[in-house]
Amino acid sequence: MLTVDFERVGLRPGATLLDIGCGEGRHTCGAFLRGGIHAVGVDLDVQNVAKTRNMLREMQRQGMGAAGKWEVLAGDTTSLPFGTDAFDVVICSEVLEHIGANRLAVAELVRVLKPGGTLAVSVPRYLPERICWALSDAYHNNDGGHIRIYRKKELIRLLEEAGMRCRASHFAHALHSPYWWLKCLVGVHEDQNLPVRLYHRFLVWDIMKHPPLTRILERLLNPVLGKSLVLYLQKGVGARF
Repeated sequence: MLTVDFERVGLRPGATLLDIGCGEGRHTCGAFLRGGIHAVGVDLDVQNVAKTRNMLREMQRQGMGAAGKWEVLAGDTTSLPFGTDAFDVVICSEVLEHIGANRLAVAELVRVLKPGGTLAVSVPRYLPERICWALSDAYHNNDGGHIRIYRKKELIRLLEEAGMRCRASHFAHALHSPYWWLKCLVGVHEDQNLPVRLYHRFLVWDIMKHPPLTRILERLLNPVLGKSLVLYLQKGVGARF
Protein backbone atom coordinates (compact mmCIF):
# COMPACT_ATOMS: atom_id res chain seq x y z
CA MET A 1 0.00 0.00 0.00
CA LEU A 2 1.77 3.11 -1.24
CA THR A 3 1.06 6.49 0.29
CA VAL A 4 3.32 8.54 -1.98
CA ASP A 5 2.45 8.86 -5.68
CA PHE A 6 5.63 8.06 -7.64
CA GLU A 7 4.34 9.97 -10.66
CA ARG A 8 4.18 13.15 -8.58
CA VAL A 9 7.80 12.81 -7.44
CA GLY A 10 9.01 12.37 -11.01
CA LEU A 11 10.62 8.99 -10.39
CA ARG A 12 12.36 8.04 -13.63
CA PRO A 13 14.92 5.36 -14.63
CA GLY A 14 18.36 6.31 -13.37
CA ALA A 15 17.02 8.16 -10.32
CA THR A 16 18.35 7.66 -6.80
CA LEU A 17 15.65 7.41 -4.13
CA LEU A 18 15.96 7.44 -0.34
CA ASP A 19 13.09 6.04 1.73
CA ILE A 20 13.51 7.27 5.32
CA GLY A 21 11.78 5.18 7.98
CA CYS A 22 11.14 2.56 5.34
CA GLY A 23 9.42 0.13 7.72
CA GLU A 24 8.93 -3.17 5.91
CA GLY A 25 9.85 -1.56 2.62
CA ARG A 26 6.63 -0.62 0.85
CA HIS A 27 8.04 2.47 -0.87
CA THR A 28 11.58 1.10 -1.22
CA CYS A 29 10.29 -2.04 -2.92
CA GLY A 30 7.72 -0.12 -4.93
CA ALA A 31 10.44 2.15 -6.31
CA PHE A 32 12.77 -0.76 -7.09
CA LEU A 33 10.00 -2.55 -8.99
CA ARG A 34 9.71 0.33 -11.43
CA GLY A 35 13.06 -0.67 -12.93
CA GLY A 36 16.26 1.29 -13.33
CA ILE A 37 15.97 2.92 -9.89
CA HIS A 38 18.65 2.95 -7.18
CA ALA A 39 16.41 2.57 -4.11
CA VAL A 40 17.85 3.02 -0.61
CA GLY A 41 15.83 2.24 2.50
CA VAL A 42 16.72 3.35 6.03
CA ASP A 43 14.98 2.37 9.25
CA LEU A 44 15.84 2.51 12.93
CA ASP A 45 14.37 -0.97 13.52
CA VAL A 46 16.82 -3.70 12.52
CA GLN A 47 13.97 -6.19 12.12
CA ASN A 48 12.35 -3.95 9.52
CA VAL A 49 15.71 -3.63 7.79
CA ALA A 50 16.02 -7.43 7.62
CA LYS A 51 12.46 -7.87 6.28
CA THR A 52 12.98 -5.25 3.58
CA ARG A 53 16.31 -6.79 2.53
CA ASN A 54 14.74 -10.23 2.27
CA MET A 55 11.86 -8.91 0.19
CA LEU A 56 14.19 -7.10 -2.21
CA ARG A 57 16.45 -10.14 -2.54
CA GLU A 58 13.43 -12.24 -3.51
CA MET A 59 12.29 -9.64 -6.03
CA GLN A 60 15.75 -9.59 -7.54
CA ARG A 61 15.87 -13.39 -7.62
CA GLN A 62 12.64 -13.38 -9.61
CA GLY A 63 14.07 -10.92 -12.12
CA MET A 64 12.10 -7.91 -10.96
CA GLY A 65 13.41 -4.35 -10.91
CA ALA A 66 15.35 -4.66 -14.16
CA ALA A 67 18.65 -2.73 -14.14
CA GLY A 68 17.85 -1.41 -10.67
CA LYS A 69 19.93 -1.40 -7.50
CA TRP A 70 19.01 -1.37 -3.83
CA GLU A 71 20.48 -0.90 -0.37
CA VAL A 72 18.81 -1.16 3.04
CA LEU A 73 20.47 -0.16 6.29
CA ALA A 74 19.76 0.78 9.88
CA GLY A 75 19.98 4.48 10.58
CA ASP A 76 18.62 7.49 12.43
CA THR A 77 16.66 10.16 10.55
CA THR A 78 18.37 12.89 12.58
CA SER A 79 21.87 11.75 11.52
CA LEU A 80 21.87 10.19 8.07
CA PRO A 81 25.00 8.39 6.82
CA PHE A 82 24.97 10.02 3.38
CA GLY A 83 26.70 12.92 1.74
CA THR A 84 25.07 16.24 0.92
CA ASP A 85 23.03 16.41 -2.32
CA ALA A 86 23.07 12.62 -2.73
CA PHE A 87 19.50 11.75 -3.84
CA ASP A 88 17.07 12.81 -6.56
CA VAL A 89 14.04 11.87 -4.45
CA VAL A 90 13.59 11.54 -0.69
CA ILE A 91 10.49 9.95 0.83
CA CYS A 92 9.63 10.34 4.51
CA SER A 93 6.29 8.60 5.02
CA GLU A 94 4.61 8.44 8.45
CA VAL A 95 7.85 9.23 10.31
CA LEU A 96 7.97 12.84 11.52
CA GLU A 97 5.09 12.33 13.97
CA HIS A 98 7.37 9.96 15.89
CA ILE A 99 10.43 12.23 16.18
CA GLY A 100 11.07 14.69 18.99
CA ALA A 101 13.88 16.53 17.18
CA ASN A 102 11.75 17.09 14.10
CA ARG A 103 13.64 20.19 12.91
CA LEU A 104 16.92 18.28 12.98
CA ALA A 105 15.28 15.42 11.06
CA VAL A 106 13.91 17.80 8.43
CA ALA A 107 17.33 19.46 8.06
CA GLU A 108 18.83 16.03 7.31
CA LEU A 109 16.13 15.20 4.75
CA VAL A 110 16.86 18.46 2.95
CA ARG A 111 20.63 18.11 3.23
CA VAL A 112 20.81 14.76 1.42
CA LEU A 113 18.40 15.87 -1.35
CA LYS A 114 19.88 17.29 -4.55
CA PRO A 115 19.01 20.89 -5.48
CA GLY A 116 15.87 20.71 -7.60
CA GLY A 117 15.05 17.28 -6.16
CA THR A 118 11.69 16.23 -4.73
CA LEU A 119 10.87 15.52 -1.10
CA ALA A 120 7.63 13.64 -0.37
CA VAL A 121 6.44 13.75 3.24
CA SER A 122 3.37 12.14 4.72
CA VAL A 123 1.99 12.34 8.26
CA PRO A 124 -1.33 11.42 9.85
CA ARG A 125 -3.92 14.04 8.95
CA TYR A 126 -4.95 16.33 11.81
CA LEU A 127 -8.66 15.53 12.28
CA PRO A 128 -8.60 11.71 11.90
CA GLU A 129 -5.54 11.62 14.15
CA ARG A 130 -7.12 13.88 16.75
CA ILE A 131 -10.12 11.53 16.91
CA CYS A 132 -7.79 8.59 17.52
CA TRP A 133 -6.07 10.45 20.35
CA ALA A 134 -9.43 11.36 21.89
CA LEU A 135 -10.66 7.76 21.78
CA SER A 136 -7.55 6.06 23.14
CA ASP A 137 -4.48 7.05 25.16
CA ALA A 138 -2.91 3.71 24.27
CA TYR A 139 -2.95 4.69 20.60
CA HIS A 140 -0.15 7.19 21.08
CA ASN A 141 1.23 6.73 24.63
CA ASN A 142 3.76 4.01 23.91
CA ASP A 143 7.44 3.65 23.06
CA GLY A 144 8.00 4.88 19.53
CA GLY A 145 4.42 6.12 19.27
CA HIS A 146 3.05 9.35 17.87
CA ILE A 147 4.20 12.35 19.90
CA ARG A 148 2.60 15.17 17.89
CA ILE A 149 -0.20 15.92 15.46
CA TYR A 150 0.58 18.21 12.54
CA ARG A 151 -1.73 20.71 10.95
CA LYS A 152 -1.14 21.09 7.22
CA LYS A 153 0.01 24.72 7.39
CA GLU A 154 2.32 23.93 10.31
CA LEU A 155 4.03 21.11 8.44
CA ILE A 156 4.42 23.15 5.25
CA ARG A 157 5.96 26.00 7.25
CA LEU A 158 8.41 23.61 8.95
CA LEU A 159 9.57 22.22 5.61
CA GLU A 160 9.67 25.53 3.76
CA GLU A 161 11.72 27.14 6.54
CA ALA A 162 14.28 24.38 5.89
CA GLY A 163 14.62 25.39 2.23
CA MET A 164 11.84 23.48 0.48
CA ARG A 165 8.94 24.77 -1.60
CA CYS A 166 5.59 22.97 -1.44
CA ARG A 167 4.34 22.13 -4.93
CA ALA A 168 1.37 19.82 -4.32
CA SER A 169 -0.56 17.94 -1.66
CA HIS A 170 -3.33 15.39 -1.28
CA PHE A 171 -4.95 13.13 1.29
CA ALA A 172 -4.78 9.33 1.22
CA HIS A 173 -6.23 6.16 2.76
CA ALA A 174 -9.74 7.33 3.66
CA LEU A 175 -10.90 3.74 4.14
CA HIS A 176 -8.29 3.30 6.88
CA SER A 177 -9.59 6.08 9.13
CA PRO A 178 -12.72 4.21 10.34
CA TYR A 179 -10.58 1.12 10.97
CA TRP A 180 -8.32 3.02 13.37
CA TRP A 181 -11.27 4.72 15.05
CA LEU A 182 -12.79 1.30 15.61
CA LYS A 183 -9.52 -0.07 17.06
CA CYS A 184 -9.20 2.93 19.36
CA LEU A 185 -12.80 2.50 20.50
CA VAL A 186 -12.56 -1.21 21.37
CA GLY A 187 -8.87 -1.20 22.38
CA VAL A 188 -5.86 -0.81 20.09
CA HIS A 189 -4.55 -4.24 21.07
CA GLU A 190 -7.89 -6.03 20.64
CA ASP A 191 -7.06 -7.50 17.24
CA GLN A 192 -9.38 -10.47 17.75
CA ASN A 193 -12.45 -8.30 18.18
CA LEU A 194 -14.88 -9.44 15.47
CA PRO A 195 -15.60 -6.05 13.85
CA VAL A 196 -11.87 -5.24 13.89
CA ARG A 197 -11.01 -8.59 12.28
CA LEU A 198 -13.67 -8.17 9.60
CA TYR A 199 -12.59 -4.63 8.76
CA HIS A 200 -8.93 -5.68 8.64
CA ARG A 201 -9.83 -8.53 6.30
CA PHE A 202 -11.64 -6.03 4.05
CA LEU A 203 -8.59 -3.71 3.97
CA VAL A 204 -6.23 -6.58 3.11
CA TRP A 205 -8.59 -7.67 0.32
CA ASP A 206 -8.75 -4.11 -0.98
CA ILE A 207 -4.95 -3.73 -0.97
CA MET A 208 -4.42 -7.04 -2.75
CA LYS A 209 -7.22 -6.81 -5.33
CA HIS A 210 -7.55 -3.06 -6.00
CA PRO A 211 -11.23 -3.37 -7.01
CA PRO A 212 -12.47 -0.37 -9.04
CA LEU A 213 -15.40 0.30 -6.70
CA THR A 214 -13.27 0.83 -3.58
CA ARG A 215 -10.69 2.85 -5.58
CA ILE A 216 -13.48 5.21 -6.64
CA LEU A 217 -14.94 5.28 -3.14
CA GLU A 218 -11.59 6.12 -1.55
CA ARG A 219 -10.91 8.81 -4.14
CA LEU A 220 -14.24 10.43 -3.27
CA LEU A 221 -13.71 10.12 0.50
CA ASN A 222 -10.05 11.15 0.68
CA PRO A 223 -10.73 14.91 0.82
CA VAL A 224 -12.95 14.35 3.87
CA LEU A 225 -11.66 11.24 5.66
CA GLY A 226 -8.15 10.68 4.29
CA LYS A 227 -5.96 9.24 7.07
CA SER A 228 -2.71 10.67 5.68
CA LEU A 229 -1.64 14.11 4.51
CA VAL A 230 0.94 13.90 1.70
CA LEU A 231 3.09 16.85 0.62
CA TYR A 232 5.38 17.14 -2.41
CA LEU A 233 8.14 19.72 -2.17
CA GLN A 234 11.11 20.83 -4.24
CA LYS A 235 14.51 21.85 -2.94
CA GLY A 236 15.56 25.27 -4.14
CA VAL A 237 18.29 25.28 -6.74
CA GLY A 238 21.39 26.92 -5.32
CA ALA A 239 20.35 26.26 -1.72
CA ARG A 240 23.15 25.38 0.71
CA PHE A 241 22.72 23.13 3.76
